[in-house]
Amino acid sequence: MKNLRTRNLAITAIFVAILLIQTFAPNIGYIRILPTLPAITTIPLTIAVYSSLLGYKKGTEFGLLWGITRLIVAYVQPGDLVSLLLFRNVFISLIPSIVAGLVPGVISKLKSKISSPIVYLLAGAFTSLANTFFVILLTTLFYFNNSKALLQALNSQNSNNSLFVILILALGFSGLVEMIFTAIATSVIVLPLKRVLERNI
Repeated sequence: MKNLRTRNLAITAIFVAILLIQTFAPNIGYIRILPTLPAITTIPLTIAVYSSLLGYKKGTEFGLLWGITRLIVAYVQPGDLVSLLLFRNVFISLIPSIVAGLVPGVISKLKSKISSPIVYLLAGAFTSLANTFFVILLTTLFYFNNSKALLQALNSQNSNNSLFVILILALGFSGLVEMIFTAIATSVIVLPLKRVLERNI
């Protein structure tokens, strides 16, 4: 049991270091393609792998840490106006990140019913999907009656679509890229790591 706790602590320390590097080193965790839109982020992969390895409780805590770093970045080094408007809101920063940490740990419990590669593929996909969906949903709720600045940042102030649809259109491409990348990479990374860790318990 002591060895297990030590192992998990070491894994956590490594993943915290990776998260901090992704957060604060340019173009590692947040890759900017279009300067007016939020970056494509590789951090959901880190969240998905960690939660799949250590379970949904630890994953939720790790997701909270991501949310806190997201909030800090929005204040100290926002890369675009949309991210500044969205992620300075504590709920938009924290809730999607926490849910993203919870989801892969829950899905990974299905491995006894479904072959592991498929489980981890789903875990990665739904980590990214949960993050994107909750960002869009919470942004719609918080900006429903005060969306002028956000619509201007998205260059959609003359659109007749609802804010929810505009956000899906604006964030859909980056969200889709993130989901495909996270799904494939999670299934490739977690399975061999899991086998190594289980042999060394």
